[in-house]
Amino acid sequence: MVDGLNCYYFNRLEIFRTLTLRIKTSQCMELKAAYIGLTAVVLMYLILIGFKAINETSNEPVKQKLILILALISWQLIIYFISSTGILKSYDFPPRIALAFILPSFLFTGVFLSLNRNSHWINSIPEHWTIYFQSFRIVVETLFVFTVSQGLLNRQVTIEGYNFDMIVAITAPILAYLVYHKKVLSRSTVLLWNYVGLLVLSSVIFLFLTSIYWPEIYGSEVPLMPLEAFSYPYVLIAGFLMPTAVFLHIFSILQLTPKDRSTPSL
Repeated sequence: MVDGLNCYYFNRLEIFRTLTLRIKTSQCMELKAAYIGLTAVVLMYLILIGFKAINETSNEPVKQKLILILALISWQLIIYFISSTGILKSYDFPPRIALAFILPSFLFTGVFLSLNRNSHWINSIPEHWTIYFQSFRIVVETLFVFTVSQGLLNRQVTIEGYNFDMIVAITAPILAYLVYHKKVLSRSTVLLWNYVGLLVLSSVIFLFLTSIYWPEIYGSEVPLMPLEAFSYPYVLIAGFLMPTAVFLHIFSILQLTPKDRSTPSL
């Protein structure tokens, strides 16, 4: 009888473990789909503002639109194929994900916006568009919390820890409304907000780096991010979503600090 009871409880335990595994797998798949879905939304937004600028300033709109779409899709494919090789799954310093995605993205942002800082198309995009859209980071920070529950991030890099990016994201639509619709705040407030947003993003990058290379700060002797966090689609954070936020901040700063718009249009 004892053996029968042991067998019964053993079977019940196995069923429970199987159900738990299935639930966790389902949640993981949903989380991955959420990251990919958010990336698709951000892509559509970039295409939207790109098309608007091209329609208003370009002499070859069809060609320019095609280049824009191909460039955005190509970058997504690069992110996918590089992450699929597994080469990013390493704790070596400097971080491979930074060399592969972050530095090229920042370099592109700096060079592209520097070369186009006096172009007419910069101001063809309504200033409040980029501010409102920065609220997409609310979704990013929410996904971070769910990613922690999957064991892929530590809580220190989320709103539960020292990540204050949610505040920047929440204030984005409020600020845009007060400045551009109610007109109770000046545009200089938006300029200051952009600089604060860049500082906050810098602090988030610092949190990620320290949780990997200096986990002792948080009382751990091992990296607080598993290598699985360097796989697709989680690499979209460093490869696309965060660089997009940086791009939009700098783009907005250029809009708010007008110079001689004498450079030829697109």
